[in-house]
Amino acid sequence: MSKKNIEHIIELSNELRWQIGDDFHDNLTEGIYADAANIVRDSVQTEKGKKRFRLDSKIDKIVTSKTFGFPIMFLILGVVLWLTIIGANYPSSMLANLLLDTIHPALKSGASNIGMPWWLDGFLIDGVYLAVAWVIAVMLPPMAIFFPMFTLLEDFGYLPRVAFNLDNLFKKSGAHGKQALTMSMGFGCNAAGIVATRIIDSPRERLIAIITNNFSLCNGRWPTQILIATIFIGAVVPSSFSSVAALLSVIGIAVLGMAFMFLTSWGLSKTVLKGEVSTFNLELPPYRPPRFWRTLYTSLIDRTLIVLWRAIVFAAPAGAVIWLICNIHVSGDVSIAAWLIDSFDGFGWLLGLNGVILLAYIVAIPANEIVIPTILMLTVLATGMSGGEGAGVMFELDSISATGDVLRAGGWTLLTAINLMLFSLLHNPCSTTIYTIYKETKSAKWTAVASILPVILGFIVTFLVAQIWRLF
Repeated sequence: MSKKNIEHIIELSNELRWQIGDDFHDNLTEGIYADAANIVRDSVQTEKGKKRFRLDSKIDKIVTSKTFGFPIMFLILGVVLWLTIIGANYPSSMLANLLLDTIHPALKSGASNIGMPWWLDGFLIDGVYLAVAWVIAVMLPPMAIFFPMFTLLEDFGYLPRVAFNLDNLFKKSGAHGKQALTMSMGFGCNAAGIVATRIIDSPRERLIAIITNNFSLCNGRWPTQILIATIFIGAVVPSSFSSVAALLSVIGIAVLGMAFMFLTSWGLSKTVLKGEVSTFNLELPPYRPPRFWRTLYTSLIDRTLIVLWRAIVFAAPAGAVIWLICNIHVSGDVSIAAWLIDSFDGFGWLLGLNGVILLAYIVAIPANEIVIPTILMLTVLATGMSGGEGAGVMFELDSISATGDVLRAGGWTLLTAINLMLFSLLHNPCSTTIYTIYKETKSAKWTAVASILPVILGFIVTFLVAQIWRLF
């Protein structure tokens, strides 16, 4: 720097000091010197020839390294998901006992006592109420656990490191590095993951993140994956390894979803959403203790309850539709549901599925949480086997083995189970997510693309798997 420039800086400093006062100027100067001292302390070599690093730098050398970064990231995500699934079992069971085993019979008894017509009783209590009750019992506990833990990782400062690790992969797929954060949020709820894409500044890359977020396996789909893997995948290995095999298959589905996210992002960036990948400077914030009460408020109020309310709004009419199609008959004793199941069976066979599964996923668009109860109810309806609570009344069995018996009686095989797990990953978003996509994009066209694209991929993948399976 020239002498003239230095003199000019001193002159400006004196003028600033005269304008704003000595105290502010002295504090500003002290702050600058303090920051400079910190930089020197962390980067300048000492007499012993060793660099002094803060604890943050030592941790970052591990969690962002090419060797340990990805294993640590998957380990932390696995622990969060494991705690969410295991931790949600007890409160989910409590809510189910309260809403399904206590309040539902009480409502039925009350309706009978006041002489409510059977069709109104069934429509309101067995249809609307049960759907809402299932969504609350299955959806609330996992979100109430996942979102606080996710926010704690965010406050602690680890999530920017996740974005740092995945930035290169997303850049190669034509997407934005910050999509790593929205993808992680999608594991809790895809609707919340869609809202989280606001952190992406580029409209093109934000749209890619919105369209592909459905490939993150949300908490509404985890129970389906775990149940089917436990019943069918665990049965093909010795009993001592059944739990491990089921767990690995579910993790494999989640990783496959990430692979589809990268592949679809690359395809979109090379076709309808062409453009240069934007770069961003990611400042890794210092690690700091999370703020508990703020975390609790942000995760429970801003995320959990708002998303849950939207799901309830869409689940109520779904329950009504399920009850109606099971109790309205089109020809003699054949209900609309039975007729639709028979109509879908041929197409379902091509996909390695069946008509019950396809109908269940159509009527359960409002909420993934009601897929298994709907499949069980429709299976009993289609086969005419004893069991269940009546036409249009969703139910769940007390044991995994009993659930497996019902599904096998409905014609399920290992192929059916594998393709259901794949279709559970690759199908349209739930109505809450579809509504959120429209709210965020303000575009019916892109909402339709985000809703239909996963279904097309699901049909293609399950069809190919079914044909290859039958060849060998």
